[in-house]
Amino acid sequence: MTRVVIADDQALVRTGFTMILAAEGIEVVGHAATGAEAVAVTRRLRPDVVLMDIRMPEMDGLEATRRILADAPATAGGQPVRVVILTTFDLDQYVYAALAAGASGFLLKDVTPDHLIHAVRVVQDGDALLAPSITRRLVERFTRPDPSLHRDLESLTPRERQVLTLLAGGLSNLELAAALRLSEATVKTHVTRILTKLQLRDRVQAVVVAYETGLVTPSARRPG
Repeated sequence: MTRVVIADDQALVRTGFTMILAAEGIEVVGHAATGAEAVAVTRRLRPDVVLMDIRMPEMDGLEATRRILADAPATAGGQPVRVVILTTFDLDQYVYAALAAGASGFLLKDVTPDHLIHAVRVVQDGDALLAPSITRRLVERFTRPDPSLHRDLESLTPRERQVLTLLAGGLSNLELAAALRLSEATVKTHVTRILTKLQLRDRVQAVVVAYETGLVTPSARRPG
């Protein structure tokens, strides 16, 4: 069973989301009304997914996310804890700040019940909630390449660097397979190895790293 912690300073939001998730067999194991509580509850309960509000007392959700993921926490099943940011503010800077903090996704609070459930299941499976093309737009706008980070890519093979470059351009696994004339299964293996070698949680983080290291630049065009 998927285990979730909901961090939001509004009791009505916590209650409403709990009811929606419980109706689909998703267990809400804890609540938090502040960022500090979110960090403490997550460390203690090790849920699969944390739904994290941005604006909370004591500590905002972005800082709470940074602190949670800096610990590299694992769920009871041994998988990385995933964080999905919740907010009423649909602003690019919030989205990018959430991604930079290590979040696996971003949702507005007026999300439909079906979308909320889908989001929890998607990130628990290790995927990202934002499409690569959206992530690329945000990263192009906010990221400043740091040449000193090039060494982070030294562990990648030439083929893995090629896959990462195309992935950062917004290509799906199917499109990657067609561009490289590989099977989709082989592409998935390459992506998994990239994430493992660079110690990344998902494809969104891989896109961010590709731009931060200068492997891909905002002026680079998607193939095709």
